[in-house]
Amino acid sequence: MPAPDPQDPARCCSYRAVQKRLPILSWLPRYSLAWLQLDLIAGATVGLTVVPQALAYAEVAGLPVQYGLYSSFMGCFVYCFLGTAKDVTLGPTAIMSLLVSSYAFHDPVYAVLLAFLSGCIQLAMGLLRLGFLLDFISCPVIKGFTSAASITISFNQVKNILGLQGIPRQFFLQVYQTLRRIGETRAGDAILGLACLVALTGLGAMKSRLPRAPSVELLSTRVSYRIVWISATARNALVVLFAGLVAYSFQVMGSQPFTLTGKIPQGLPAFQLPLFSEVAPNSTVPFSRMVQDMGDGLAVVPLMGLLETIAIGKAFASQNDYRIDPNQELLAMGVTNVLGSFVSSYPVTGSFGRTAVNAQTGACTPAGGLVTGALVLLSLAYLTSFFYYIPKAALAAVIICAVLPMFDAGIFRTLWRVKRLDLVPLCVTFLLCFWEIQYGIVAGVLVSGVLLLYPIARPPIKVSDRGELLVQPGSSLHFPAIEYLRDTVCGRALAAASSPCSVILDCRHVSSIDYTVVVGLADVLRELRKRGLSLTFRGLQDDVLQALLSAGLEEFQHFTSWQEAEQCGEAEPGSSWALLFPCAERSPLATGCIQ
Repeated sequence: MPAPDPQDPARCCSYRAVQKRLPILSWLPRYSLAWLQLDLIAGATVGLTVVPQALAYAEVAGLPVQYGLYSSFMGCFVYCFLGTAKDVTLGPTAIMSLLVSSYAFHDPVYAVLLAFLSGCIQLAMGLLRLGFLLDFISCPVIKGFTSAASITISFNQVKNILGLQGIPRQFFLQVYQTLRRIGETRAGDAILGLACLVALTGLGAMKSRLPRAPSVELLSTRVSYRIVWISATARNALVVLFAGLVAYSFQVMGSQPFTLTGKIPQGLPAFQLPLFSEVAPNSTVPFSRMVQDMGDGLAVVPLMGLLETIAIGKAFASQNDYRIDPNQELLAMGVTNVLGSFVSSYPVTGSFGRTAVNAQTGACTPAGGLVTGALVLLSLAYLTSFFYYIPKAALAAVIICAVLPMFDAGIFRTLWRVKRLDLVPLCVTFLLCFWEIQYGIVAGVLVSGVLLLYPIARPPIKVSDRGELLVQPGSSLHFPAIEYLRDTVCGRALAAASSPCSVILDCRHVSSIDYTVVVGLADVLRELRKRGLSLTFRGLQDDVLQALLSAGLEEFQHFTSWQEAEQCGEAEPGSSWALLFPCAERSPLATGCIQ
């Protein structure tokens, strides 16, 4: 029987292959009534959290508040079919909203097109299995970005807490104008905003200190526990509802001390393709110009969205003892953003806060997202008239309490103890993100890349003098290191006290070399030979030896041990050994002295 061909169309369309692309098929046949009850509770609880957060995050993105709701339901439905984590919920988040604010210029047309293009890029990455590219964004860069984002997002909401209008969005101008105009603070907004902050903080602290659910106590005890737990978990919805009732009461009495959200269009968004051009007052902005305007946002937004989703998925998968498939998560994100753009969504990603609520509520499968999505659709269809009375100060309090925990002050102290050099990309990212988000992320990635590549360009080379000079590189050799290697070999060989001198390359730690290194070694051979010196290799590993033999180097000599070198007459006592390239194992290709 011939071996099955992995490229066989029948094999690719097998049930197992389809199940891998549609993870719902792996858990739906086992679905039970007990799971349904828990998923319903989890979905409803997350729905009470996502509606007020969606309204608030649209403000962060610089878009009309209804776009937060438009962005909140498609991910719930798509992830139920394509997601591999039972806890993850997709939707608008603080970080993604901040990125959209930077790259969509507060224009809904740009924001929706950015979602479509980001989804296409994520889909392509998933199909090409490029999830490993996220591994090149280091933890210090992520921490620097999220910490800076928590500060910029929080301070961006101070103007709504104080009731100030016309504050610029650039962070440094924002700080200056807010402090300069603090005397214009509206008392009603400030009092309500601070009260909401206190309430949210208190309810959050109460939830973190709740003991495990009682199982044996009286019914009244269990009911009381459930009431407290629901109040603390749905604190965003409760605080926003209370603030809206207060604002409505003042409206009925004929006065309004608060800045309100205002009228929100009622009804579901139309299902249509995103606009690929925009009609300006005096001209039309073509698709090519819109793509050019978004620039590096087409790389930053998809990557950061994927990074956030996969990081959250891995964290909760580890906590709850299951595994996720990063490439399948890429596909789920891509499909969500592409289809989301058809309903006027801006780019979305996994939400840490709502995922935590989902997990703590006891979600068993991604089916809870269907309930969450349905609640968002009901809100759009029937409840938008009630959103008119939600004070902006209350939404600002929701955002501040959601993003402040993202600031990780301890990371600076931790990196100082663990590896101080990692503070460089952290600080570069952190500081530049206050200027422009994209500059901070790109600069942090570049600095991390330089730190990653520096050991390749300057590998450790141990040099010892015991009558012979022994120089021992501690890693493989690649083209950035050849000049450094050449300078070390020739410089130490020519500076040796005894003459003539032999140079030994002991390749114990060199597992690979490239063509540029081979060419460089040929140059070293010629340069040493002109000065009456010889270059000898010792202990070459198979691949390295094969590469050097294939290059046909003139007067190439190698040994597998010091004893063989002495037998060949090349290692006289008292000679100087100038370079040692490490290699411990005896190579089957190394057959002694080759001249």
